[in-house]
This record gives sequence, structure tokens and C-alpha cells, in this order.
Amino acid sequence: SSGINAEWLLRPGDDDDLEAIRERRIKQMQKLQAQKQEYKNLGHGTYDTITNEKEFFELSKKSDRMVCLFYTDTALRCKIVDKHFQTLCQKHYETRFLRLNAEKAPFLTDRLKIRVIPTIVMVKDANICDRIVGFDELGGVENFPTSLLEWRIAQNKVINYSGDLSRPPVEEKRKKYRLRLCVDTTA
Repeated sequence: SSGINAEWLLRPGDDDDLEAIRERRIKQMQKLQAQKQEYKNLGHGTYDTITNEKEFFELSKKSDRMVCLFYTDTALRCKIVDKHFQTLCQKHYETRFLRLNAEKAPFLTDRLKIRVIPTIVMVKDANICDRIVGFDELGGVENFPTSLLEWRIAQNKVINYSGDLSRPPVEEKRKKYRLRLCVDTTA
């Protein structure tokens, strides 16, 4: 005997339980879809450039979670962050991704003591909760993976993250082997 009670598996009323679970799941999916649409209406899912400090403050009040890149047109590393943010904004609808030219926001740049470009500022519930200054926390290299930036932003729950927050993601690197052929010319 396998220990499974077939009568228990075929109890009357099971179909009702499954139907109740199905209904709850449908309602949950509808709620998530409505939330995603609300985020979309607030501009989430896109990576936008804002032009002034007033916009920064207004948007931080409208969205509970926001990530903003302070950039300059001459800093090439900002273009690297742009590429990563364009990917992340589509993956994380729950967070608004923006960029603001630091030279056009002198009050905010001074108030936030931004001295290094790029600087990424994270906002939660209209309060600045974290920042990433330069690339030091991203391995100090320009070719860091998007998953590392995603993990770093997730540290203060500014995005929903399904991975392990206790350690950064490790990208699998394929080892390159060098094959050296020796030809025996004496034979």
C-alpha cells in the first residue's frame, strides 16, 4: 500500500475548492494588471529625461519608488547607465526610472552633494533612501552586468527583486582556453 487514500483524493466538494482557488487567482491577476496600468499612466515602464528640479520633486510625490540618474552630456559612463536603465525600466514597472542633467539642476545637485557623475539617486515614499556614486560599487568597471545594477538598486527595496539580496549575482564567465599546437618537424 502506498499510503494514499483514494477516497480522500476524490472527496466531494474538491471541484468547489479548485474553483475558489481559480477565482482568487483571477482576481489577483486582474488586480496586478490594474496596478500595472496605473503605473503605466504615471510613466512607469519608460526611461525619461526630466528637465528641471521641480519635475524631480513632483514625480517623487506621484511615484512611491523612483530611480534617477544625475548625468552630464560629456560623461560617457552615463550612457552605460542609460543602457542598463532602458532594460530595467521595462522589467520593473513598480519603479519610475528617470534621468536629470546635473548641470541643469544646480540647487538639487548641491543639496544632494552630488560631486561625481554618474550618480544614481533612489527615492522611496518621496525620501531619498540611497545612492550609487560612480561605478565603484558596481565593480569599478564599465562592463558590469545589468543584473548587478538591479541587485544594487534592490538593496533598499526600490525595486521588487526575486534573487538573493545577501550576495551580488555572479555572471557565469566562460573560460577561454588557448590551444598551442606543436608540430614535430623531425619525424
